[in-house]
Amino acid sequence: MMSFSQLMVLAPAIIVAIALIAAMLCISVKRSHLTTAVITVIGLNAALAYTLYQAAGFIFQMQNGAGAGLSIGITDLFIVDGMALFAMILILISALAVTLLCYYYIKTFNENKEELYLLLMLSTIGALLLVCSSHMTSFFVSLELLSVPLYGMIAYTHERSKSLEASLKYLVLSATASAAILMGLAFIYGFSGTMSFSGLAAMILTAPNNTFLVLGGILFLFGVAFKLSLVPFHAWTPDVYQGSPMPVTAFLATVSKVAVLVVVLRFFQSSSLWLSSGFIAVLTVLAVASVLVGNLLALKQSNLKRLMGYSSIAHFGYALIAIVTLGPSATSTVNLYLAFYVLTSIGAFGVLTLMSVPYRQDLDASNMSEYRGLFWRRPVLAAVLTVMMLSFAGIPMTLGFIGKFYIVLASVLAMNFLLAAVVVIGSGIGLYYYLRVMVVLYMTPPEKPNFDAQVGWEYQLGGLMVLATALLVLIFGVYPAPIMALAGILV
Repeated sequence: MMSFSQLMVLAPAIIVAIALIAAMLCISVKRSHLTTAVITVIGLNAALAYTLYQAAGFIFQMQNGAGAGLSIGITDLFIVDGMALFAMILILISALAVTLLCYYYIKTFNENKEELYLLLMLSTIGALLLVCSSHMTSFFVSLELLSVPLYGMIAYTHERSKSLEASLKYLVLSATASAAILMGLAFIYGFSGTMSFSGLAAMILTAPNNTFLVLGGILFLFGVAFKLSLVPFHAWTPDVYQGSPMPVTAFLATVSKVAVLVVVLRFFQSSSLWLSSGFIAVLTVLAVASVLVGNLLALKQSNLKRLMGYSSIAHFGYALIAIVTLGPSATSTVNLYLAFYVLTSIGAFGVLTLMSVPYRQDLDASNMSEYRGLFWRRPVLAAVLTVMMLSFAGIPMTLGFIGKFYIVLASVLAMNFLLAAVVVIGSGIGLYYYLRVMVVLYMTPPEKPNFDAQVGWEYQLGGLMVLATALLVLIFGVYPAPIMALAGILV
């Protein structure tokens, strides 16, 4: 039976669920875009505040030598520990940022606006539960709770043909990946008789070459690789990114992928898969292919959404390299890298969203040509995008440099010079297309730009959020001690 104290450990997800119900009741009485957005923001802020309170309690216990006490299991399905708390903080920050961007993005949308916030909160609940999953059942149910609302979010601007096309692609391919995961879990359970992450450890070590176990592991890995858009399961990413509404693309790039990577890391550690040389070899191939293919395909992109899509493939390849190199001790390095990736992605997509409002029926401001000479008419916005591109490229004095540096350092210390070289080469390739975006910002502007940010964008909540994100990327890039300490403590 679940006690009240155990239930309160999952309070962040419960708070968001209460906000979801409150928004639904308000919509049933009277539709109001502002009211629904405010309820969403309040719910996400309350959940974030409670998560920070939990994290502070964990840090206090760590300082008093009892940090492990906060690792609480909720039946056999969920466990809340430092890794889950750090991931929940990133997820809630991302969801809150996307909510602020959504308000201005769909403000002039011709049809109902409120349902977008309901889908966003529902998907966020799935992400919060996913990072706490310690059982295959909770993993799969949470994964579907995260994924299914995304189908509607991607197609929300259905007047655009590309949105419907992107939603259909994601629906079909995501359903295929989910079916593969479910079949893989059936094979694993049929052999082992258990579905808990920790219970699988002994089975994997005692019978690593069992046919059902290997087949189940392959299907499971196929589905997870799709969710993380790792090569060769990456083809959907640029198309879905391009067709999605701009804030939804930001949600896909941050909340969805962070949640899946964290639960994969938990499964990897709990099931002792890091002791399997065959599994490590497969992960190494996926990581190297993702870094090289993602960066190479991004070179020729002129659409910023597609460029960011291919870039995300490479970035999760870097994160996978940290997992392969460090094994069970990869949590702090992965936490740090995810913090860089989330903050930088929010800032970059925030700029693209501000350039795409007010809502237009045909397309977003995603082509690189739309940003030509942005510095000369919106210098602060161009400066923010410049900071984000430098961070993605891993230039010193940005948080991106700190994240990549520790992955290279880990690879060198583990004497895995091949993976260290892959990170360096991938970063070198990425530097070209990130700098290409920056050059466009400072070119001679066109006489009549097709897109431009609203006057006074910096006084809107979405604009303030983008400025704050750029400031954090620079502060943590110069003085990374606080974020490194938090990433290291919450493991």
